[in-house]
Amino acid sequence: MKFALSIIALILLALIVPFLIPGVAKQEGVDPNANLPWQVEVDGQGGSKVFGLQPGVSTLGEVRQKLGQEIDVAIIAEPNETGALEGYYAQVSLGFVLARVIVTVDAPEAAIVAMRERALKAQHMESTTRKITLHPDDLAAVDGMPVRAISVIPTVNLDEATVIQRFGPPGERLAVSEKRVHLLYPDKGLDVVVDGDGKELLQYVAPRQFALLREPLARLPVEKPAGR
Repeated sequence: MKFALSIIALILLALIVPFLIPGVAKQEGVDPNANLPWQVEVDGQGGSKVFGLQPGVSTLGEVRQKLGQEIDVAIIAEPNETGALEGYYAQVSLGFVLARVIVTVDAPEAAIVAMRERALKAQHMESTTRKITLHPDDLAAVDGMPVRAISVIPTVNLDEATVIQRFGPPGERLAVSEKRVHLLYPDKGLDVVVDGDGKELLQYVAPRQFALLREPLARLPVEKPAGR
C-alpha cells in the first residue's frame, strides 16, 4: 500500500513541478523562461503584451508566427447564435508550461454570418455546440484580423495559492461556487478561473477591455459566505 501511495505521489509531482519550477520540461527550440503565463507586460495606456502578443492589436497571422502554424480555425456556435471565430491549439509550449490555447478573433458579426454562408461544413462538438469549417478564401483572409482574447488551459492543475504566488494578489476574488473561483486582475486584463472539479482557465484581454471578462460574471450566481 505504501509503495502504491509513493508511486501516486511521484506521478503527481511529475505533473505539478513543470509549472512551479523554471527549467523543468524544457523542449528543443523553446526558451523555458520566456513567454510564461504570468509574464504580462502593460504599457500604461490600456494595452498589454503576453506570449509576445498584444490582445486587441495582434492579428491571427501574428499568432501563427508566435505560437505555431498548427492552429485549427473555425466558427464555434451555440444553437440560435451567430457564433465566434476562434483558433485552437491542442498543445503549445509557453516557456516551460504546456497548455491548450484558444484565441478569439475580433470579427464583426456580419463577417461571421457571411463566413457561415460560405462555410464548407459543420459538425457537432460537445452537446449542441457546432464547429463550422471556413471556406479556404475566408481562412486566408482572417489572418489579417486582430485577436480580441487569448485563453489558456494549462495541462497541470493549479490551486489558488499557486496562482497568487505567480501572478500576485488579485484585484478581486469572485467565488461562484464552493470549488470555482475567479481571480480577477484588471490591471493585467486577466481572469484566472480556479476550478476544483475541472481544468483551470486563464483569459487575457487588453486591460482597457477588461469589461469583456468582468461584465459576464455579473450575471452569474455568486456563492455567499458561510453564516450569512
